[in-house]
Amino acid sequence: MEYGIISIVIPLLTIILAIITKDVIVSLLGGIFAGLLVLNDYHPLLAFIALFDGIIALFSEGWIAKTLIFSLLIGSVIKLLSSSGAVDSFVQWLSFKSQKIDSPKGAMLLAYVIGVVIFIESSITSLVAGTVAKPLCDKNAISREKLAYICDSTSAPICSLIPLNAWGALLLGLIITAIDSQVISGDGLSLLIASIPYNFYAFFTLGIVLLVIFYDINIGAMKHAIPKVYHQSEQIIQSKNTPFPMLLPLIVMVISVPFGLYLSGGGDIFKGSGSTSVYYAIIVTLLFMYLYYLSTKRLSHKAYFKGFYEGLGTMIPIMLILLFALFIGKVIGELGTALYLADLLSGNISPIFIPLLVFLVSGLTSFSTGTSWGTFSIMMPIGLALGATMDIHIPLIIGAVISGGIFGDHASPISDSTIISSMAAGCEHAEHVKTQLPYALIGGGLAGFGFLMAGYMG
Repeated sequence: MEYGIISIVIPLLTIILAIITKDVIVSLLGGIFAGLLVLNDYHPLLAFIALFDGIIALFSEGWIAKTLIFSLLIGSVIKLLSSSGAVDSFVQWLSFKSQKIDSPKGAMLLAYVIGVVIFIESSITSLVAGTVAKPLCDKNAISREKLAYICDSTSAPICSLIPLNAWGALLLGLIITAIDSQVISGDGLSLLIASIPYNFYAFFTLGIVLLVIFYDINIGAMKHAIPKVYHQSEQIIQSKNTPFPMLLPLIVMVISVPFGLYLSGGGDIFKGSGSTSVYYAIIVTLLFMYLYYLSTKRLSHKAYFKGFYEGLGTMIPIMLILLFALFIGKVIGELGTALYLADLLSGNISPIFIPLLVFLVSGLTSFSTGTSWGTFSIMMPIGLALGATMDIHIPLIIGAVISGGIFGDHASPISDSTIISSMAAGCEHAEHVKTQLPYALIGGGLAGFGFLMAGYMG
């Protein structure tokens, strides 16, 4: 059945709801129900039943169940890293070592390196980088605004480039949904990995930050940012603190993924299941943390499971976003949104401009809603189907959605990563938004040009 313009109205309604409510779950649910209403001949009761039956049906698919469990368990890893004192130990160890890099560039590079190394969760990245580097930045007359910019510019970009985290679970789930719906073909993990070189905004942003650090580039409001007066801390930092309680679990998780791919692929790493490999990688990591933390007396059995359950609880909202993101992808597929959009655009716009258009719409959506995850959930199904219909390189489209989501989120004053970065660096939120925006726009402009050139080159 052809739904015409109605198929476009549903995702637009989802975006508008996200902008009005600032609540991704409510907006996704609203979009899903509206879509099901259309699919069920505008019968409210049938749409209501289809909504809750559809949620149960999602759990019947093994890869979806694994992806959702992974998203919950990653919360346990994050919570255990914190409750065991691993994060504090890592911060204190870095603070002790930072005495050897006591210079303006050294202070900023410290924040940058932390942002790159800690890829497990964007909020932890910003918080650790800000906590560790803030005293050294104050001592070397580096403004808090610049520190907030460095924290913010390394958190989401690096999490999207090394997706062994909840970011990867969401993106992988959205791609596999499109594959299962026969919108696109291929292996989900392979497509996600292939899209990494096309994540232009993340690469340009990380590069711009390095240039800012090495050449002391201050543009726009950053020229007027005033460093805080440095006060010598009375805390005596002990060198006995060690990075291993935090780093070893991350190393185990990273190493476990290719092993999972090898085993699930029957000896061929390129044929392995991405959802299965990350699912078992997180389980192996949690088992390692249990043995390691109990043997080193960092946690008791009771404390471990207390942190484990609390971590699960913190990720329930994220899991719901992922669940409803997968659901709305299926609904949009049944409505034929992308096919209609492709027919609409085919005679009016060249495929050359589609990657740029996907990037810009994703950026605008993310900026308006303050969430890259919500943007991925709405734009990935549309972008993938549009790319498949117009014969555009799928990893390029995936990269455009991810880059646009991060760009808009990076520039948005209502983004949680923007708020957390300003908090971690100890600067005013409004000042962070104002000083960061010119750098974000430069990165966005370069990324836009990159997508235009990539579309032109085929």
